[in-house]
Amino acid sequence: MNCKNCHTELLIDADYCHNCGARVIRRRLTFRNLFEHVSETFFNYDNKLLRTIIHLLKDPTDVIDGYVSGVRKKYVNPLSFFGLSLTLSGLSLFILQKFFMDEIDFSIYMFNSNGEESFNKILQFIFDYNSFFFAFLIPFFAVISWVVFLDKKYNLTEHIVLFCYTLSLLNIISILISQILLFLSPEIYAYQGIGFFIFLFFYQCTIYKKLFSLSWKSLFLRTLLFVIVFLAAYVGTSLLVTLLLVLSGEININDFAPEE
Repeated sequence: MNCKNCHTELLIDADYCHNCGARVIRRRLTFRNLFEHVSETFFNYDNKLLRTIIHLLKDPTDVIDGYVSGVRKKYVNPLSFFGLSLTLSGLSLFILQKFFMDEIDFSIYMFNSNGEESFNKILQFIFDYNSFFFAFLIPFFAVISWVVFLDKKYNLTEHIVLFCYTLSLLNIISILISQILLFLSPEIYAYQGIGFFIFLFFYQCTIYKKLFSLSWKSLFLRTLLFVIVFLAAYVGTSLLVTLLLVLSGEININDFAPEE
């Protein structure tokens, strides 16, 4: 008998391939063993996904620093973890737009009531390109982090790994919370985005302090610098996107004028 994955010859009673580590499958696929496989993959404590999530919450430096230093088998790799987060984000957004849009008030993010039509167009634009915006956040934050911590041990690629893990984890948590809110109290759903960034801020500060062995003073100064650079980059990017939407005719610049 040969392994179906790498074609290595196996012992008759082998349960796993000694070459590639794949499980030996002897039974035909049925709904029962398919369900068993899914349950084992996602809900078994010993599996990589659940272990990665739990340890990112308990000891994130073990996951992040471990992967950067070469521990690649213990946890889900950052790109796969990000891919899962992106998939769940798309599913969550589909549920939101399909069933709950009429019940949610996003006006808390509006500058004034005159720009409701343009605001709705921008909101729809964000929904349509949600995956792109979320993917953009990782290098966006990573570049700022790399600049702020330039004298520390991580290079730019390793900062990207850091944010692949942290943003993906917080996005998964945010999705779970948002789905509960949608079904229990959709009127406060719009506020969960604010909570996401507050939690991200403190979570990231905790990681930086442990990862780079910072004092409280150093952490405060570097965090302040991070916030300043982030706000400057955020405002610049927002203005650029708004300008492109105005030039394309999607929104009217007069909608952003102050109310009389």
